[in-house]
Amino acid sequence: MFPIEYFIGLILIGICAGFASGLLGVGGGFLIVPLQYFLLKYIGVEPDLAILISFGTSLAIIIPTSMSSAYRHSRSMDNILKPGIRLGIFGIIGGAIGGFVASGLSSRVLEIIFGCLLLFIAIKNFTDINKEREEARISFNWVSTAIIGLLVGFSSGLLGVGGGIFLIAILTALMGFSMIEAIGTSSVFICLTAVGGFLSYVVSGWGVSTFPYSIGYVSIINFLLITCFSVPLASVGAKVAHKVPQKKLKIVFSILVLYMALKMLGILP
Repeated sequence: MFPIEYFIGLILIGICAGFASGLLGVGGGFLIVPLQYFLLKYIGVEPDLAILISFGTSLAIIIPTSMSSAYRHSRSMDNILKPGIRLGIFGIIGGAIGGFVASGLSSRVLEIIFGCLLLFIAIKNFTDINKEREEARISFNWVSTAIIGLLVGFSSGLLGVGGGIFLIAILTALMGFSMIEAIGTSSVFICLTAVGGFLSYVVSGWGVSTFPYSIGYVSIINFLLITCFSVPLASVGAKVAHKVPQKKLKIVFSILVLYMALKMLGILP
């Protein structure tokens, strides 16, 4: 039913997204979503269905992938679990809301939203590339935790990403976290917030999705094949992250985000 290059593409997505997840503290959704989307369109899936399958499946993949990354980071940093869990509790709620909202929007609208958010984050990171740590502008309390968790969780469910790229930018720019602390905290947060979004895509796509071998908007084939490679690679990426200077991590993070932003906005072919 699917061409061989489709399966090869899924394997490559798993390898790249898994390593990026561990290295940069993201769920890998900023790679999994657009690459799955382009791959699904390549085999003839309608864009509106392709984008929702990409979002829903991405969130399902992010859960085990980020757990692998979080475990590795927590072994090196014991101060990331508490803030990550606190943010994640509110992220689950925001993720569920965002997933239901996404099912009512067109693929092009979601592409533009996703691309603009990524572009903003890339520019912000490039301008702060030489800063090891920003001064905290917002105190880390239950009010700020609730607001940030809900907003990042909502973007996670809406755009099919773990929310790590948004959370890391907030933690480093506004809350005084170092890059490696933000990466570790983000990996814990993503484990939780992706669950809310994942469940909303299963429910909203139930009886609606026409993609073969899927549960709602979650493709079982895509999930299994990508996860098989993303989970072990996430652990490898997290191990490497603790050996790389923070400035280099910021540069790699910024370049990847900028590329995917331009790709989603249609500026790059």
